[in-house]
Amino acid sequence: MKYGICPLGVVSVRVDKQHEAPQSSQLLYGEIFKVLERHRHWSKIRMAHDAHEGWIENLQYHEISEDDHQLLTVQPEELTYDLVSHVSLKNHMLMPIVMGSRVDGCAFLGHVFEGHAKQSEKNLKGVVDSALHYLNAPFLHGGRTPFGIDAAGFVQMAYRTNGFDLKRDVEAQSLQGYPLSFIEESEPGDLAFFDNKDGVIDHVGIILPENHIIHVYGKVQIDRLDHTGIFNSETNRYTHSLRVIKKMA
Repeated sequence: MKYGICPLGVVSVRVDKQHEAPQSSQLLYGEIFKVLERHRHWSKIRMAHDAHEGWIENLQYHEISEDDHQLLTVQPEELTYDLVSHVSLKNHMLMPIVMGSRVDGCAFLGHVFEGHAKQSEKNLKGVVDSALHYLNAPFLHGGRTPFGIDAAGFVQMAYRTNGFDLKRDVEAQSLQGYPLSFIEESEPGDLAFFDNKDGVIDHVGIILPENHIIHVYGKVQIDRLDHTGIFNSETNRYTHSLRVIKKMA
């Protein structure tokens, strides 16, 4: 079995081994994974922090040993919290990395981190602050960065930078944590899930104080939340129907 670490700022993870395949997620700098299959140009991987599987180009990852992978799995993660930071490469050139990148594995790449990072410790109160850093980030299917992000990726990153590992898609996230009976029981940082007309959970957002929610709808934005769902003041209508509220910790 082979293992790898992401040596670039952002790497697309695709549903199939071709450039035309849709992006299902992204690897951020320093994130580790297991290689499930390796072909001439592409490898199928399973990401360590959320078990998401997909295909990446072989040119876009750095192989590490099983021992190194195990070490990085058990040691505390150090994640960046500035919108953009930099690492210094072996040739002394700088490479930008985005918020939420993992930098405790720089030595395995021969890089030096230049910026601010913190150990990923469980801190539910920090989830809202982290979420607000993504405000106005545009929607991007499979995205996990301030320059493009989807609903599940948004809540995953807000929680990840505060010590919680959430799954990669909305439906899987809805199975985590435990449900609250009433919206009045919720606290800032809890997750609200929404379903479509067929009853399929297809959207998620982070509850804010005073009956508001931050979520991805074209971009990361703040809207009102009540028992019915999300009310968008710009369109003067409900855009999502509330299904369940969950507490992750």
